[in-house]
Amino acid sequence: MDKEEQSMHEVMDKVEETMVPIEKGDIVKAAVISVGNNEVLVNLGYITDGIISKGEISDDPEVNPKDILKAGDEIDVYILELNDGEGNVSLSKKRADAIKVWDELEDYFQNGAPFTVQVKEIVKGGAVAYIKGVRAFIPGSHLSYSYVKDLNQFVGQELLVKVIELDKEKRKVVLSRKEVERVEVEAKKEKLWVELQKGEKRKGIVSRLAKFGAFVDLGGLDGLVHLSDLSWKRVHDPAEVVSVGDEVEVYVLDFDKEKGRISLGLKDVKDDPWNTVENKYKSGDIVEGIVKRIVEFGAFIEIEPGVEGLVHISQISDERVNKPSDVLTQGDKVKVKILEMKNKKISLSIKEAAEKDHQEDLSQYNEEKGDMGTLGDLFKDKLKDFKFE
Repeated sequence: MDKEEQSMHEVMDKVEETMVPIEKGDIVKAAVISVGNNEVLVNLGYITDGIISKGEISDDPEVNPKDILKAGDEIDVYILELNDGEGNVSLSKKRADAIKVWDELEDYFQNGAPFTVQVKEIVKGGAVAYIKGVRAFIPGSHLSYSYVKDLNQFVGQELLVKVIELDKEKRKVVLSRKEVERVEVEAKKEKLWVELQKGEKRKGIVSRLAKFGAFVDLGGLDGLVHLSDLSWKRVHDPAEVVSVGDEVEVYVLDFDKEKGRISLGLKDVKDDPWNTVENKYKSGDIVEGIVKRIVEFGAFIEIEPGVEGLVHISQISDERVNKPSDVLTQGDKVKVKILEMKNKKISLSIKEAAEKDHQEDLSQYNEEKGDMGTLGDLFKDKLKDFKFE
């Protein structure tokens, strides 16, 4: 019997040596043995197993233990009681998480490491997320790198964030998604600067309109499409051609990384109406056009969409014209004669077109009328001094 008792004591001593010493208030590692609807059974490496009630698993009263834990998981637990009255150790997962999370947050803060949170609600000035039970605030200005009109769109979304402010004593945690996106945007910008090539086509989104053109986001960098490069037609307002949010295909005309400028073109080079002008018109042709612009030295006449020519003030009328606006009005339809075409410039004349029209009118009378000659001959002297308008 003495030998048996000695052997039993040796076994008990060895068991005690392998057991983890625990006390109330400790945070220890535990292995999940089984998960029920109302409690979780874990192995502490102690003489008895530990029990985590549903209320001590999470701050969310609706949570189902089976949704977040499974057999074999290793978790941190907080010792509530060494004996719950039934011989088991009473444990809390949510308390252990609440304590351990501050160490994790400190690491995130010091290292600038990003992590994922889920937005629970929108409050005044921003949004709220919970990190293992710790309430964290995301200011509205830090929810996105871009401007956001309605913050409610973020409720329920998982966001990659950084800790930008941390105060354990005041239990204050401030997060930023914007800082994570800033790094992503800068990386995209650098990649784009390397890839950009003059003359290439790229897809983008119209991000902003200005008086002088439209800005297009190429995926990290904004380029400008000047008014003159929006269309082959004359454009007075970019809204005539595009709207914010439109997906467009643009040409890279030029770029300067040092100045951070990218010049883009929306109009297609192949659609340049000037490509067919020389084959379609020649000097001496009479065509109809529309007065598009009136300037001090004359008027610009559009003879077809995207093709304009200049009528110099001296070519408006045979009579003296002090100001083109005294004779012409924007939108007027006029006949013009093509005087010269060179380097995408056309010189036009209204007065010579009018003279030619009158000459053609007289030609109908130039039929022979016997010995008296033609009616044109009869009227020639009468009409030669007449000024046509």
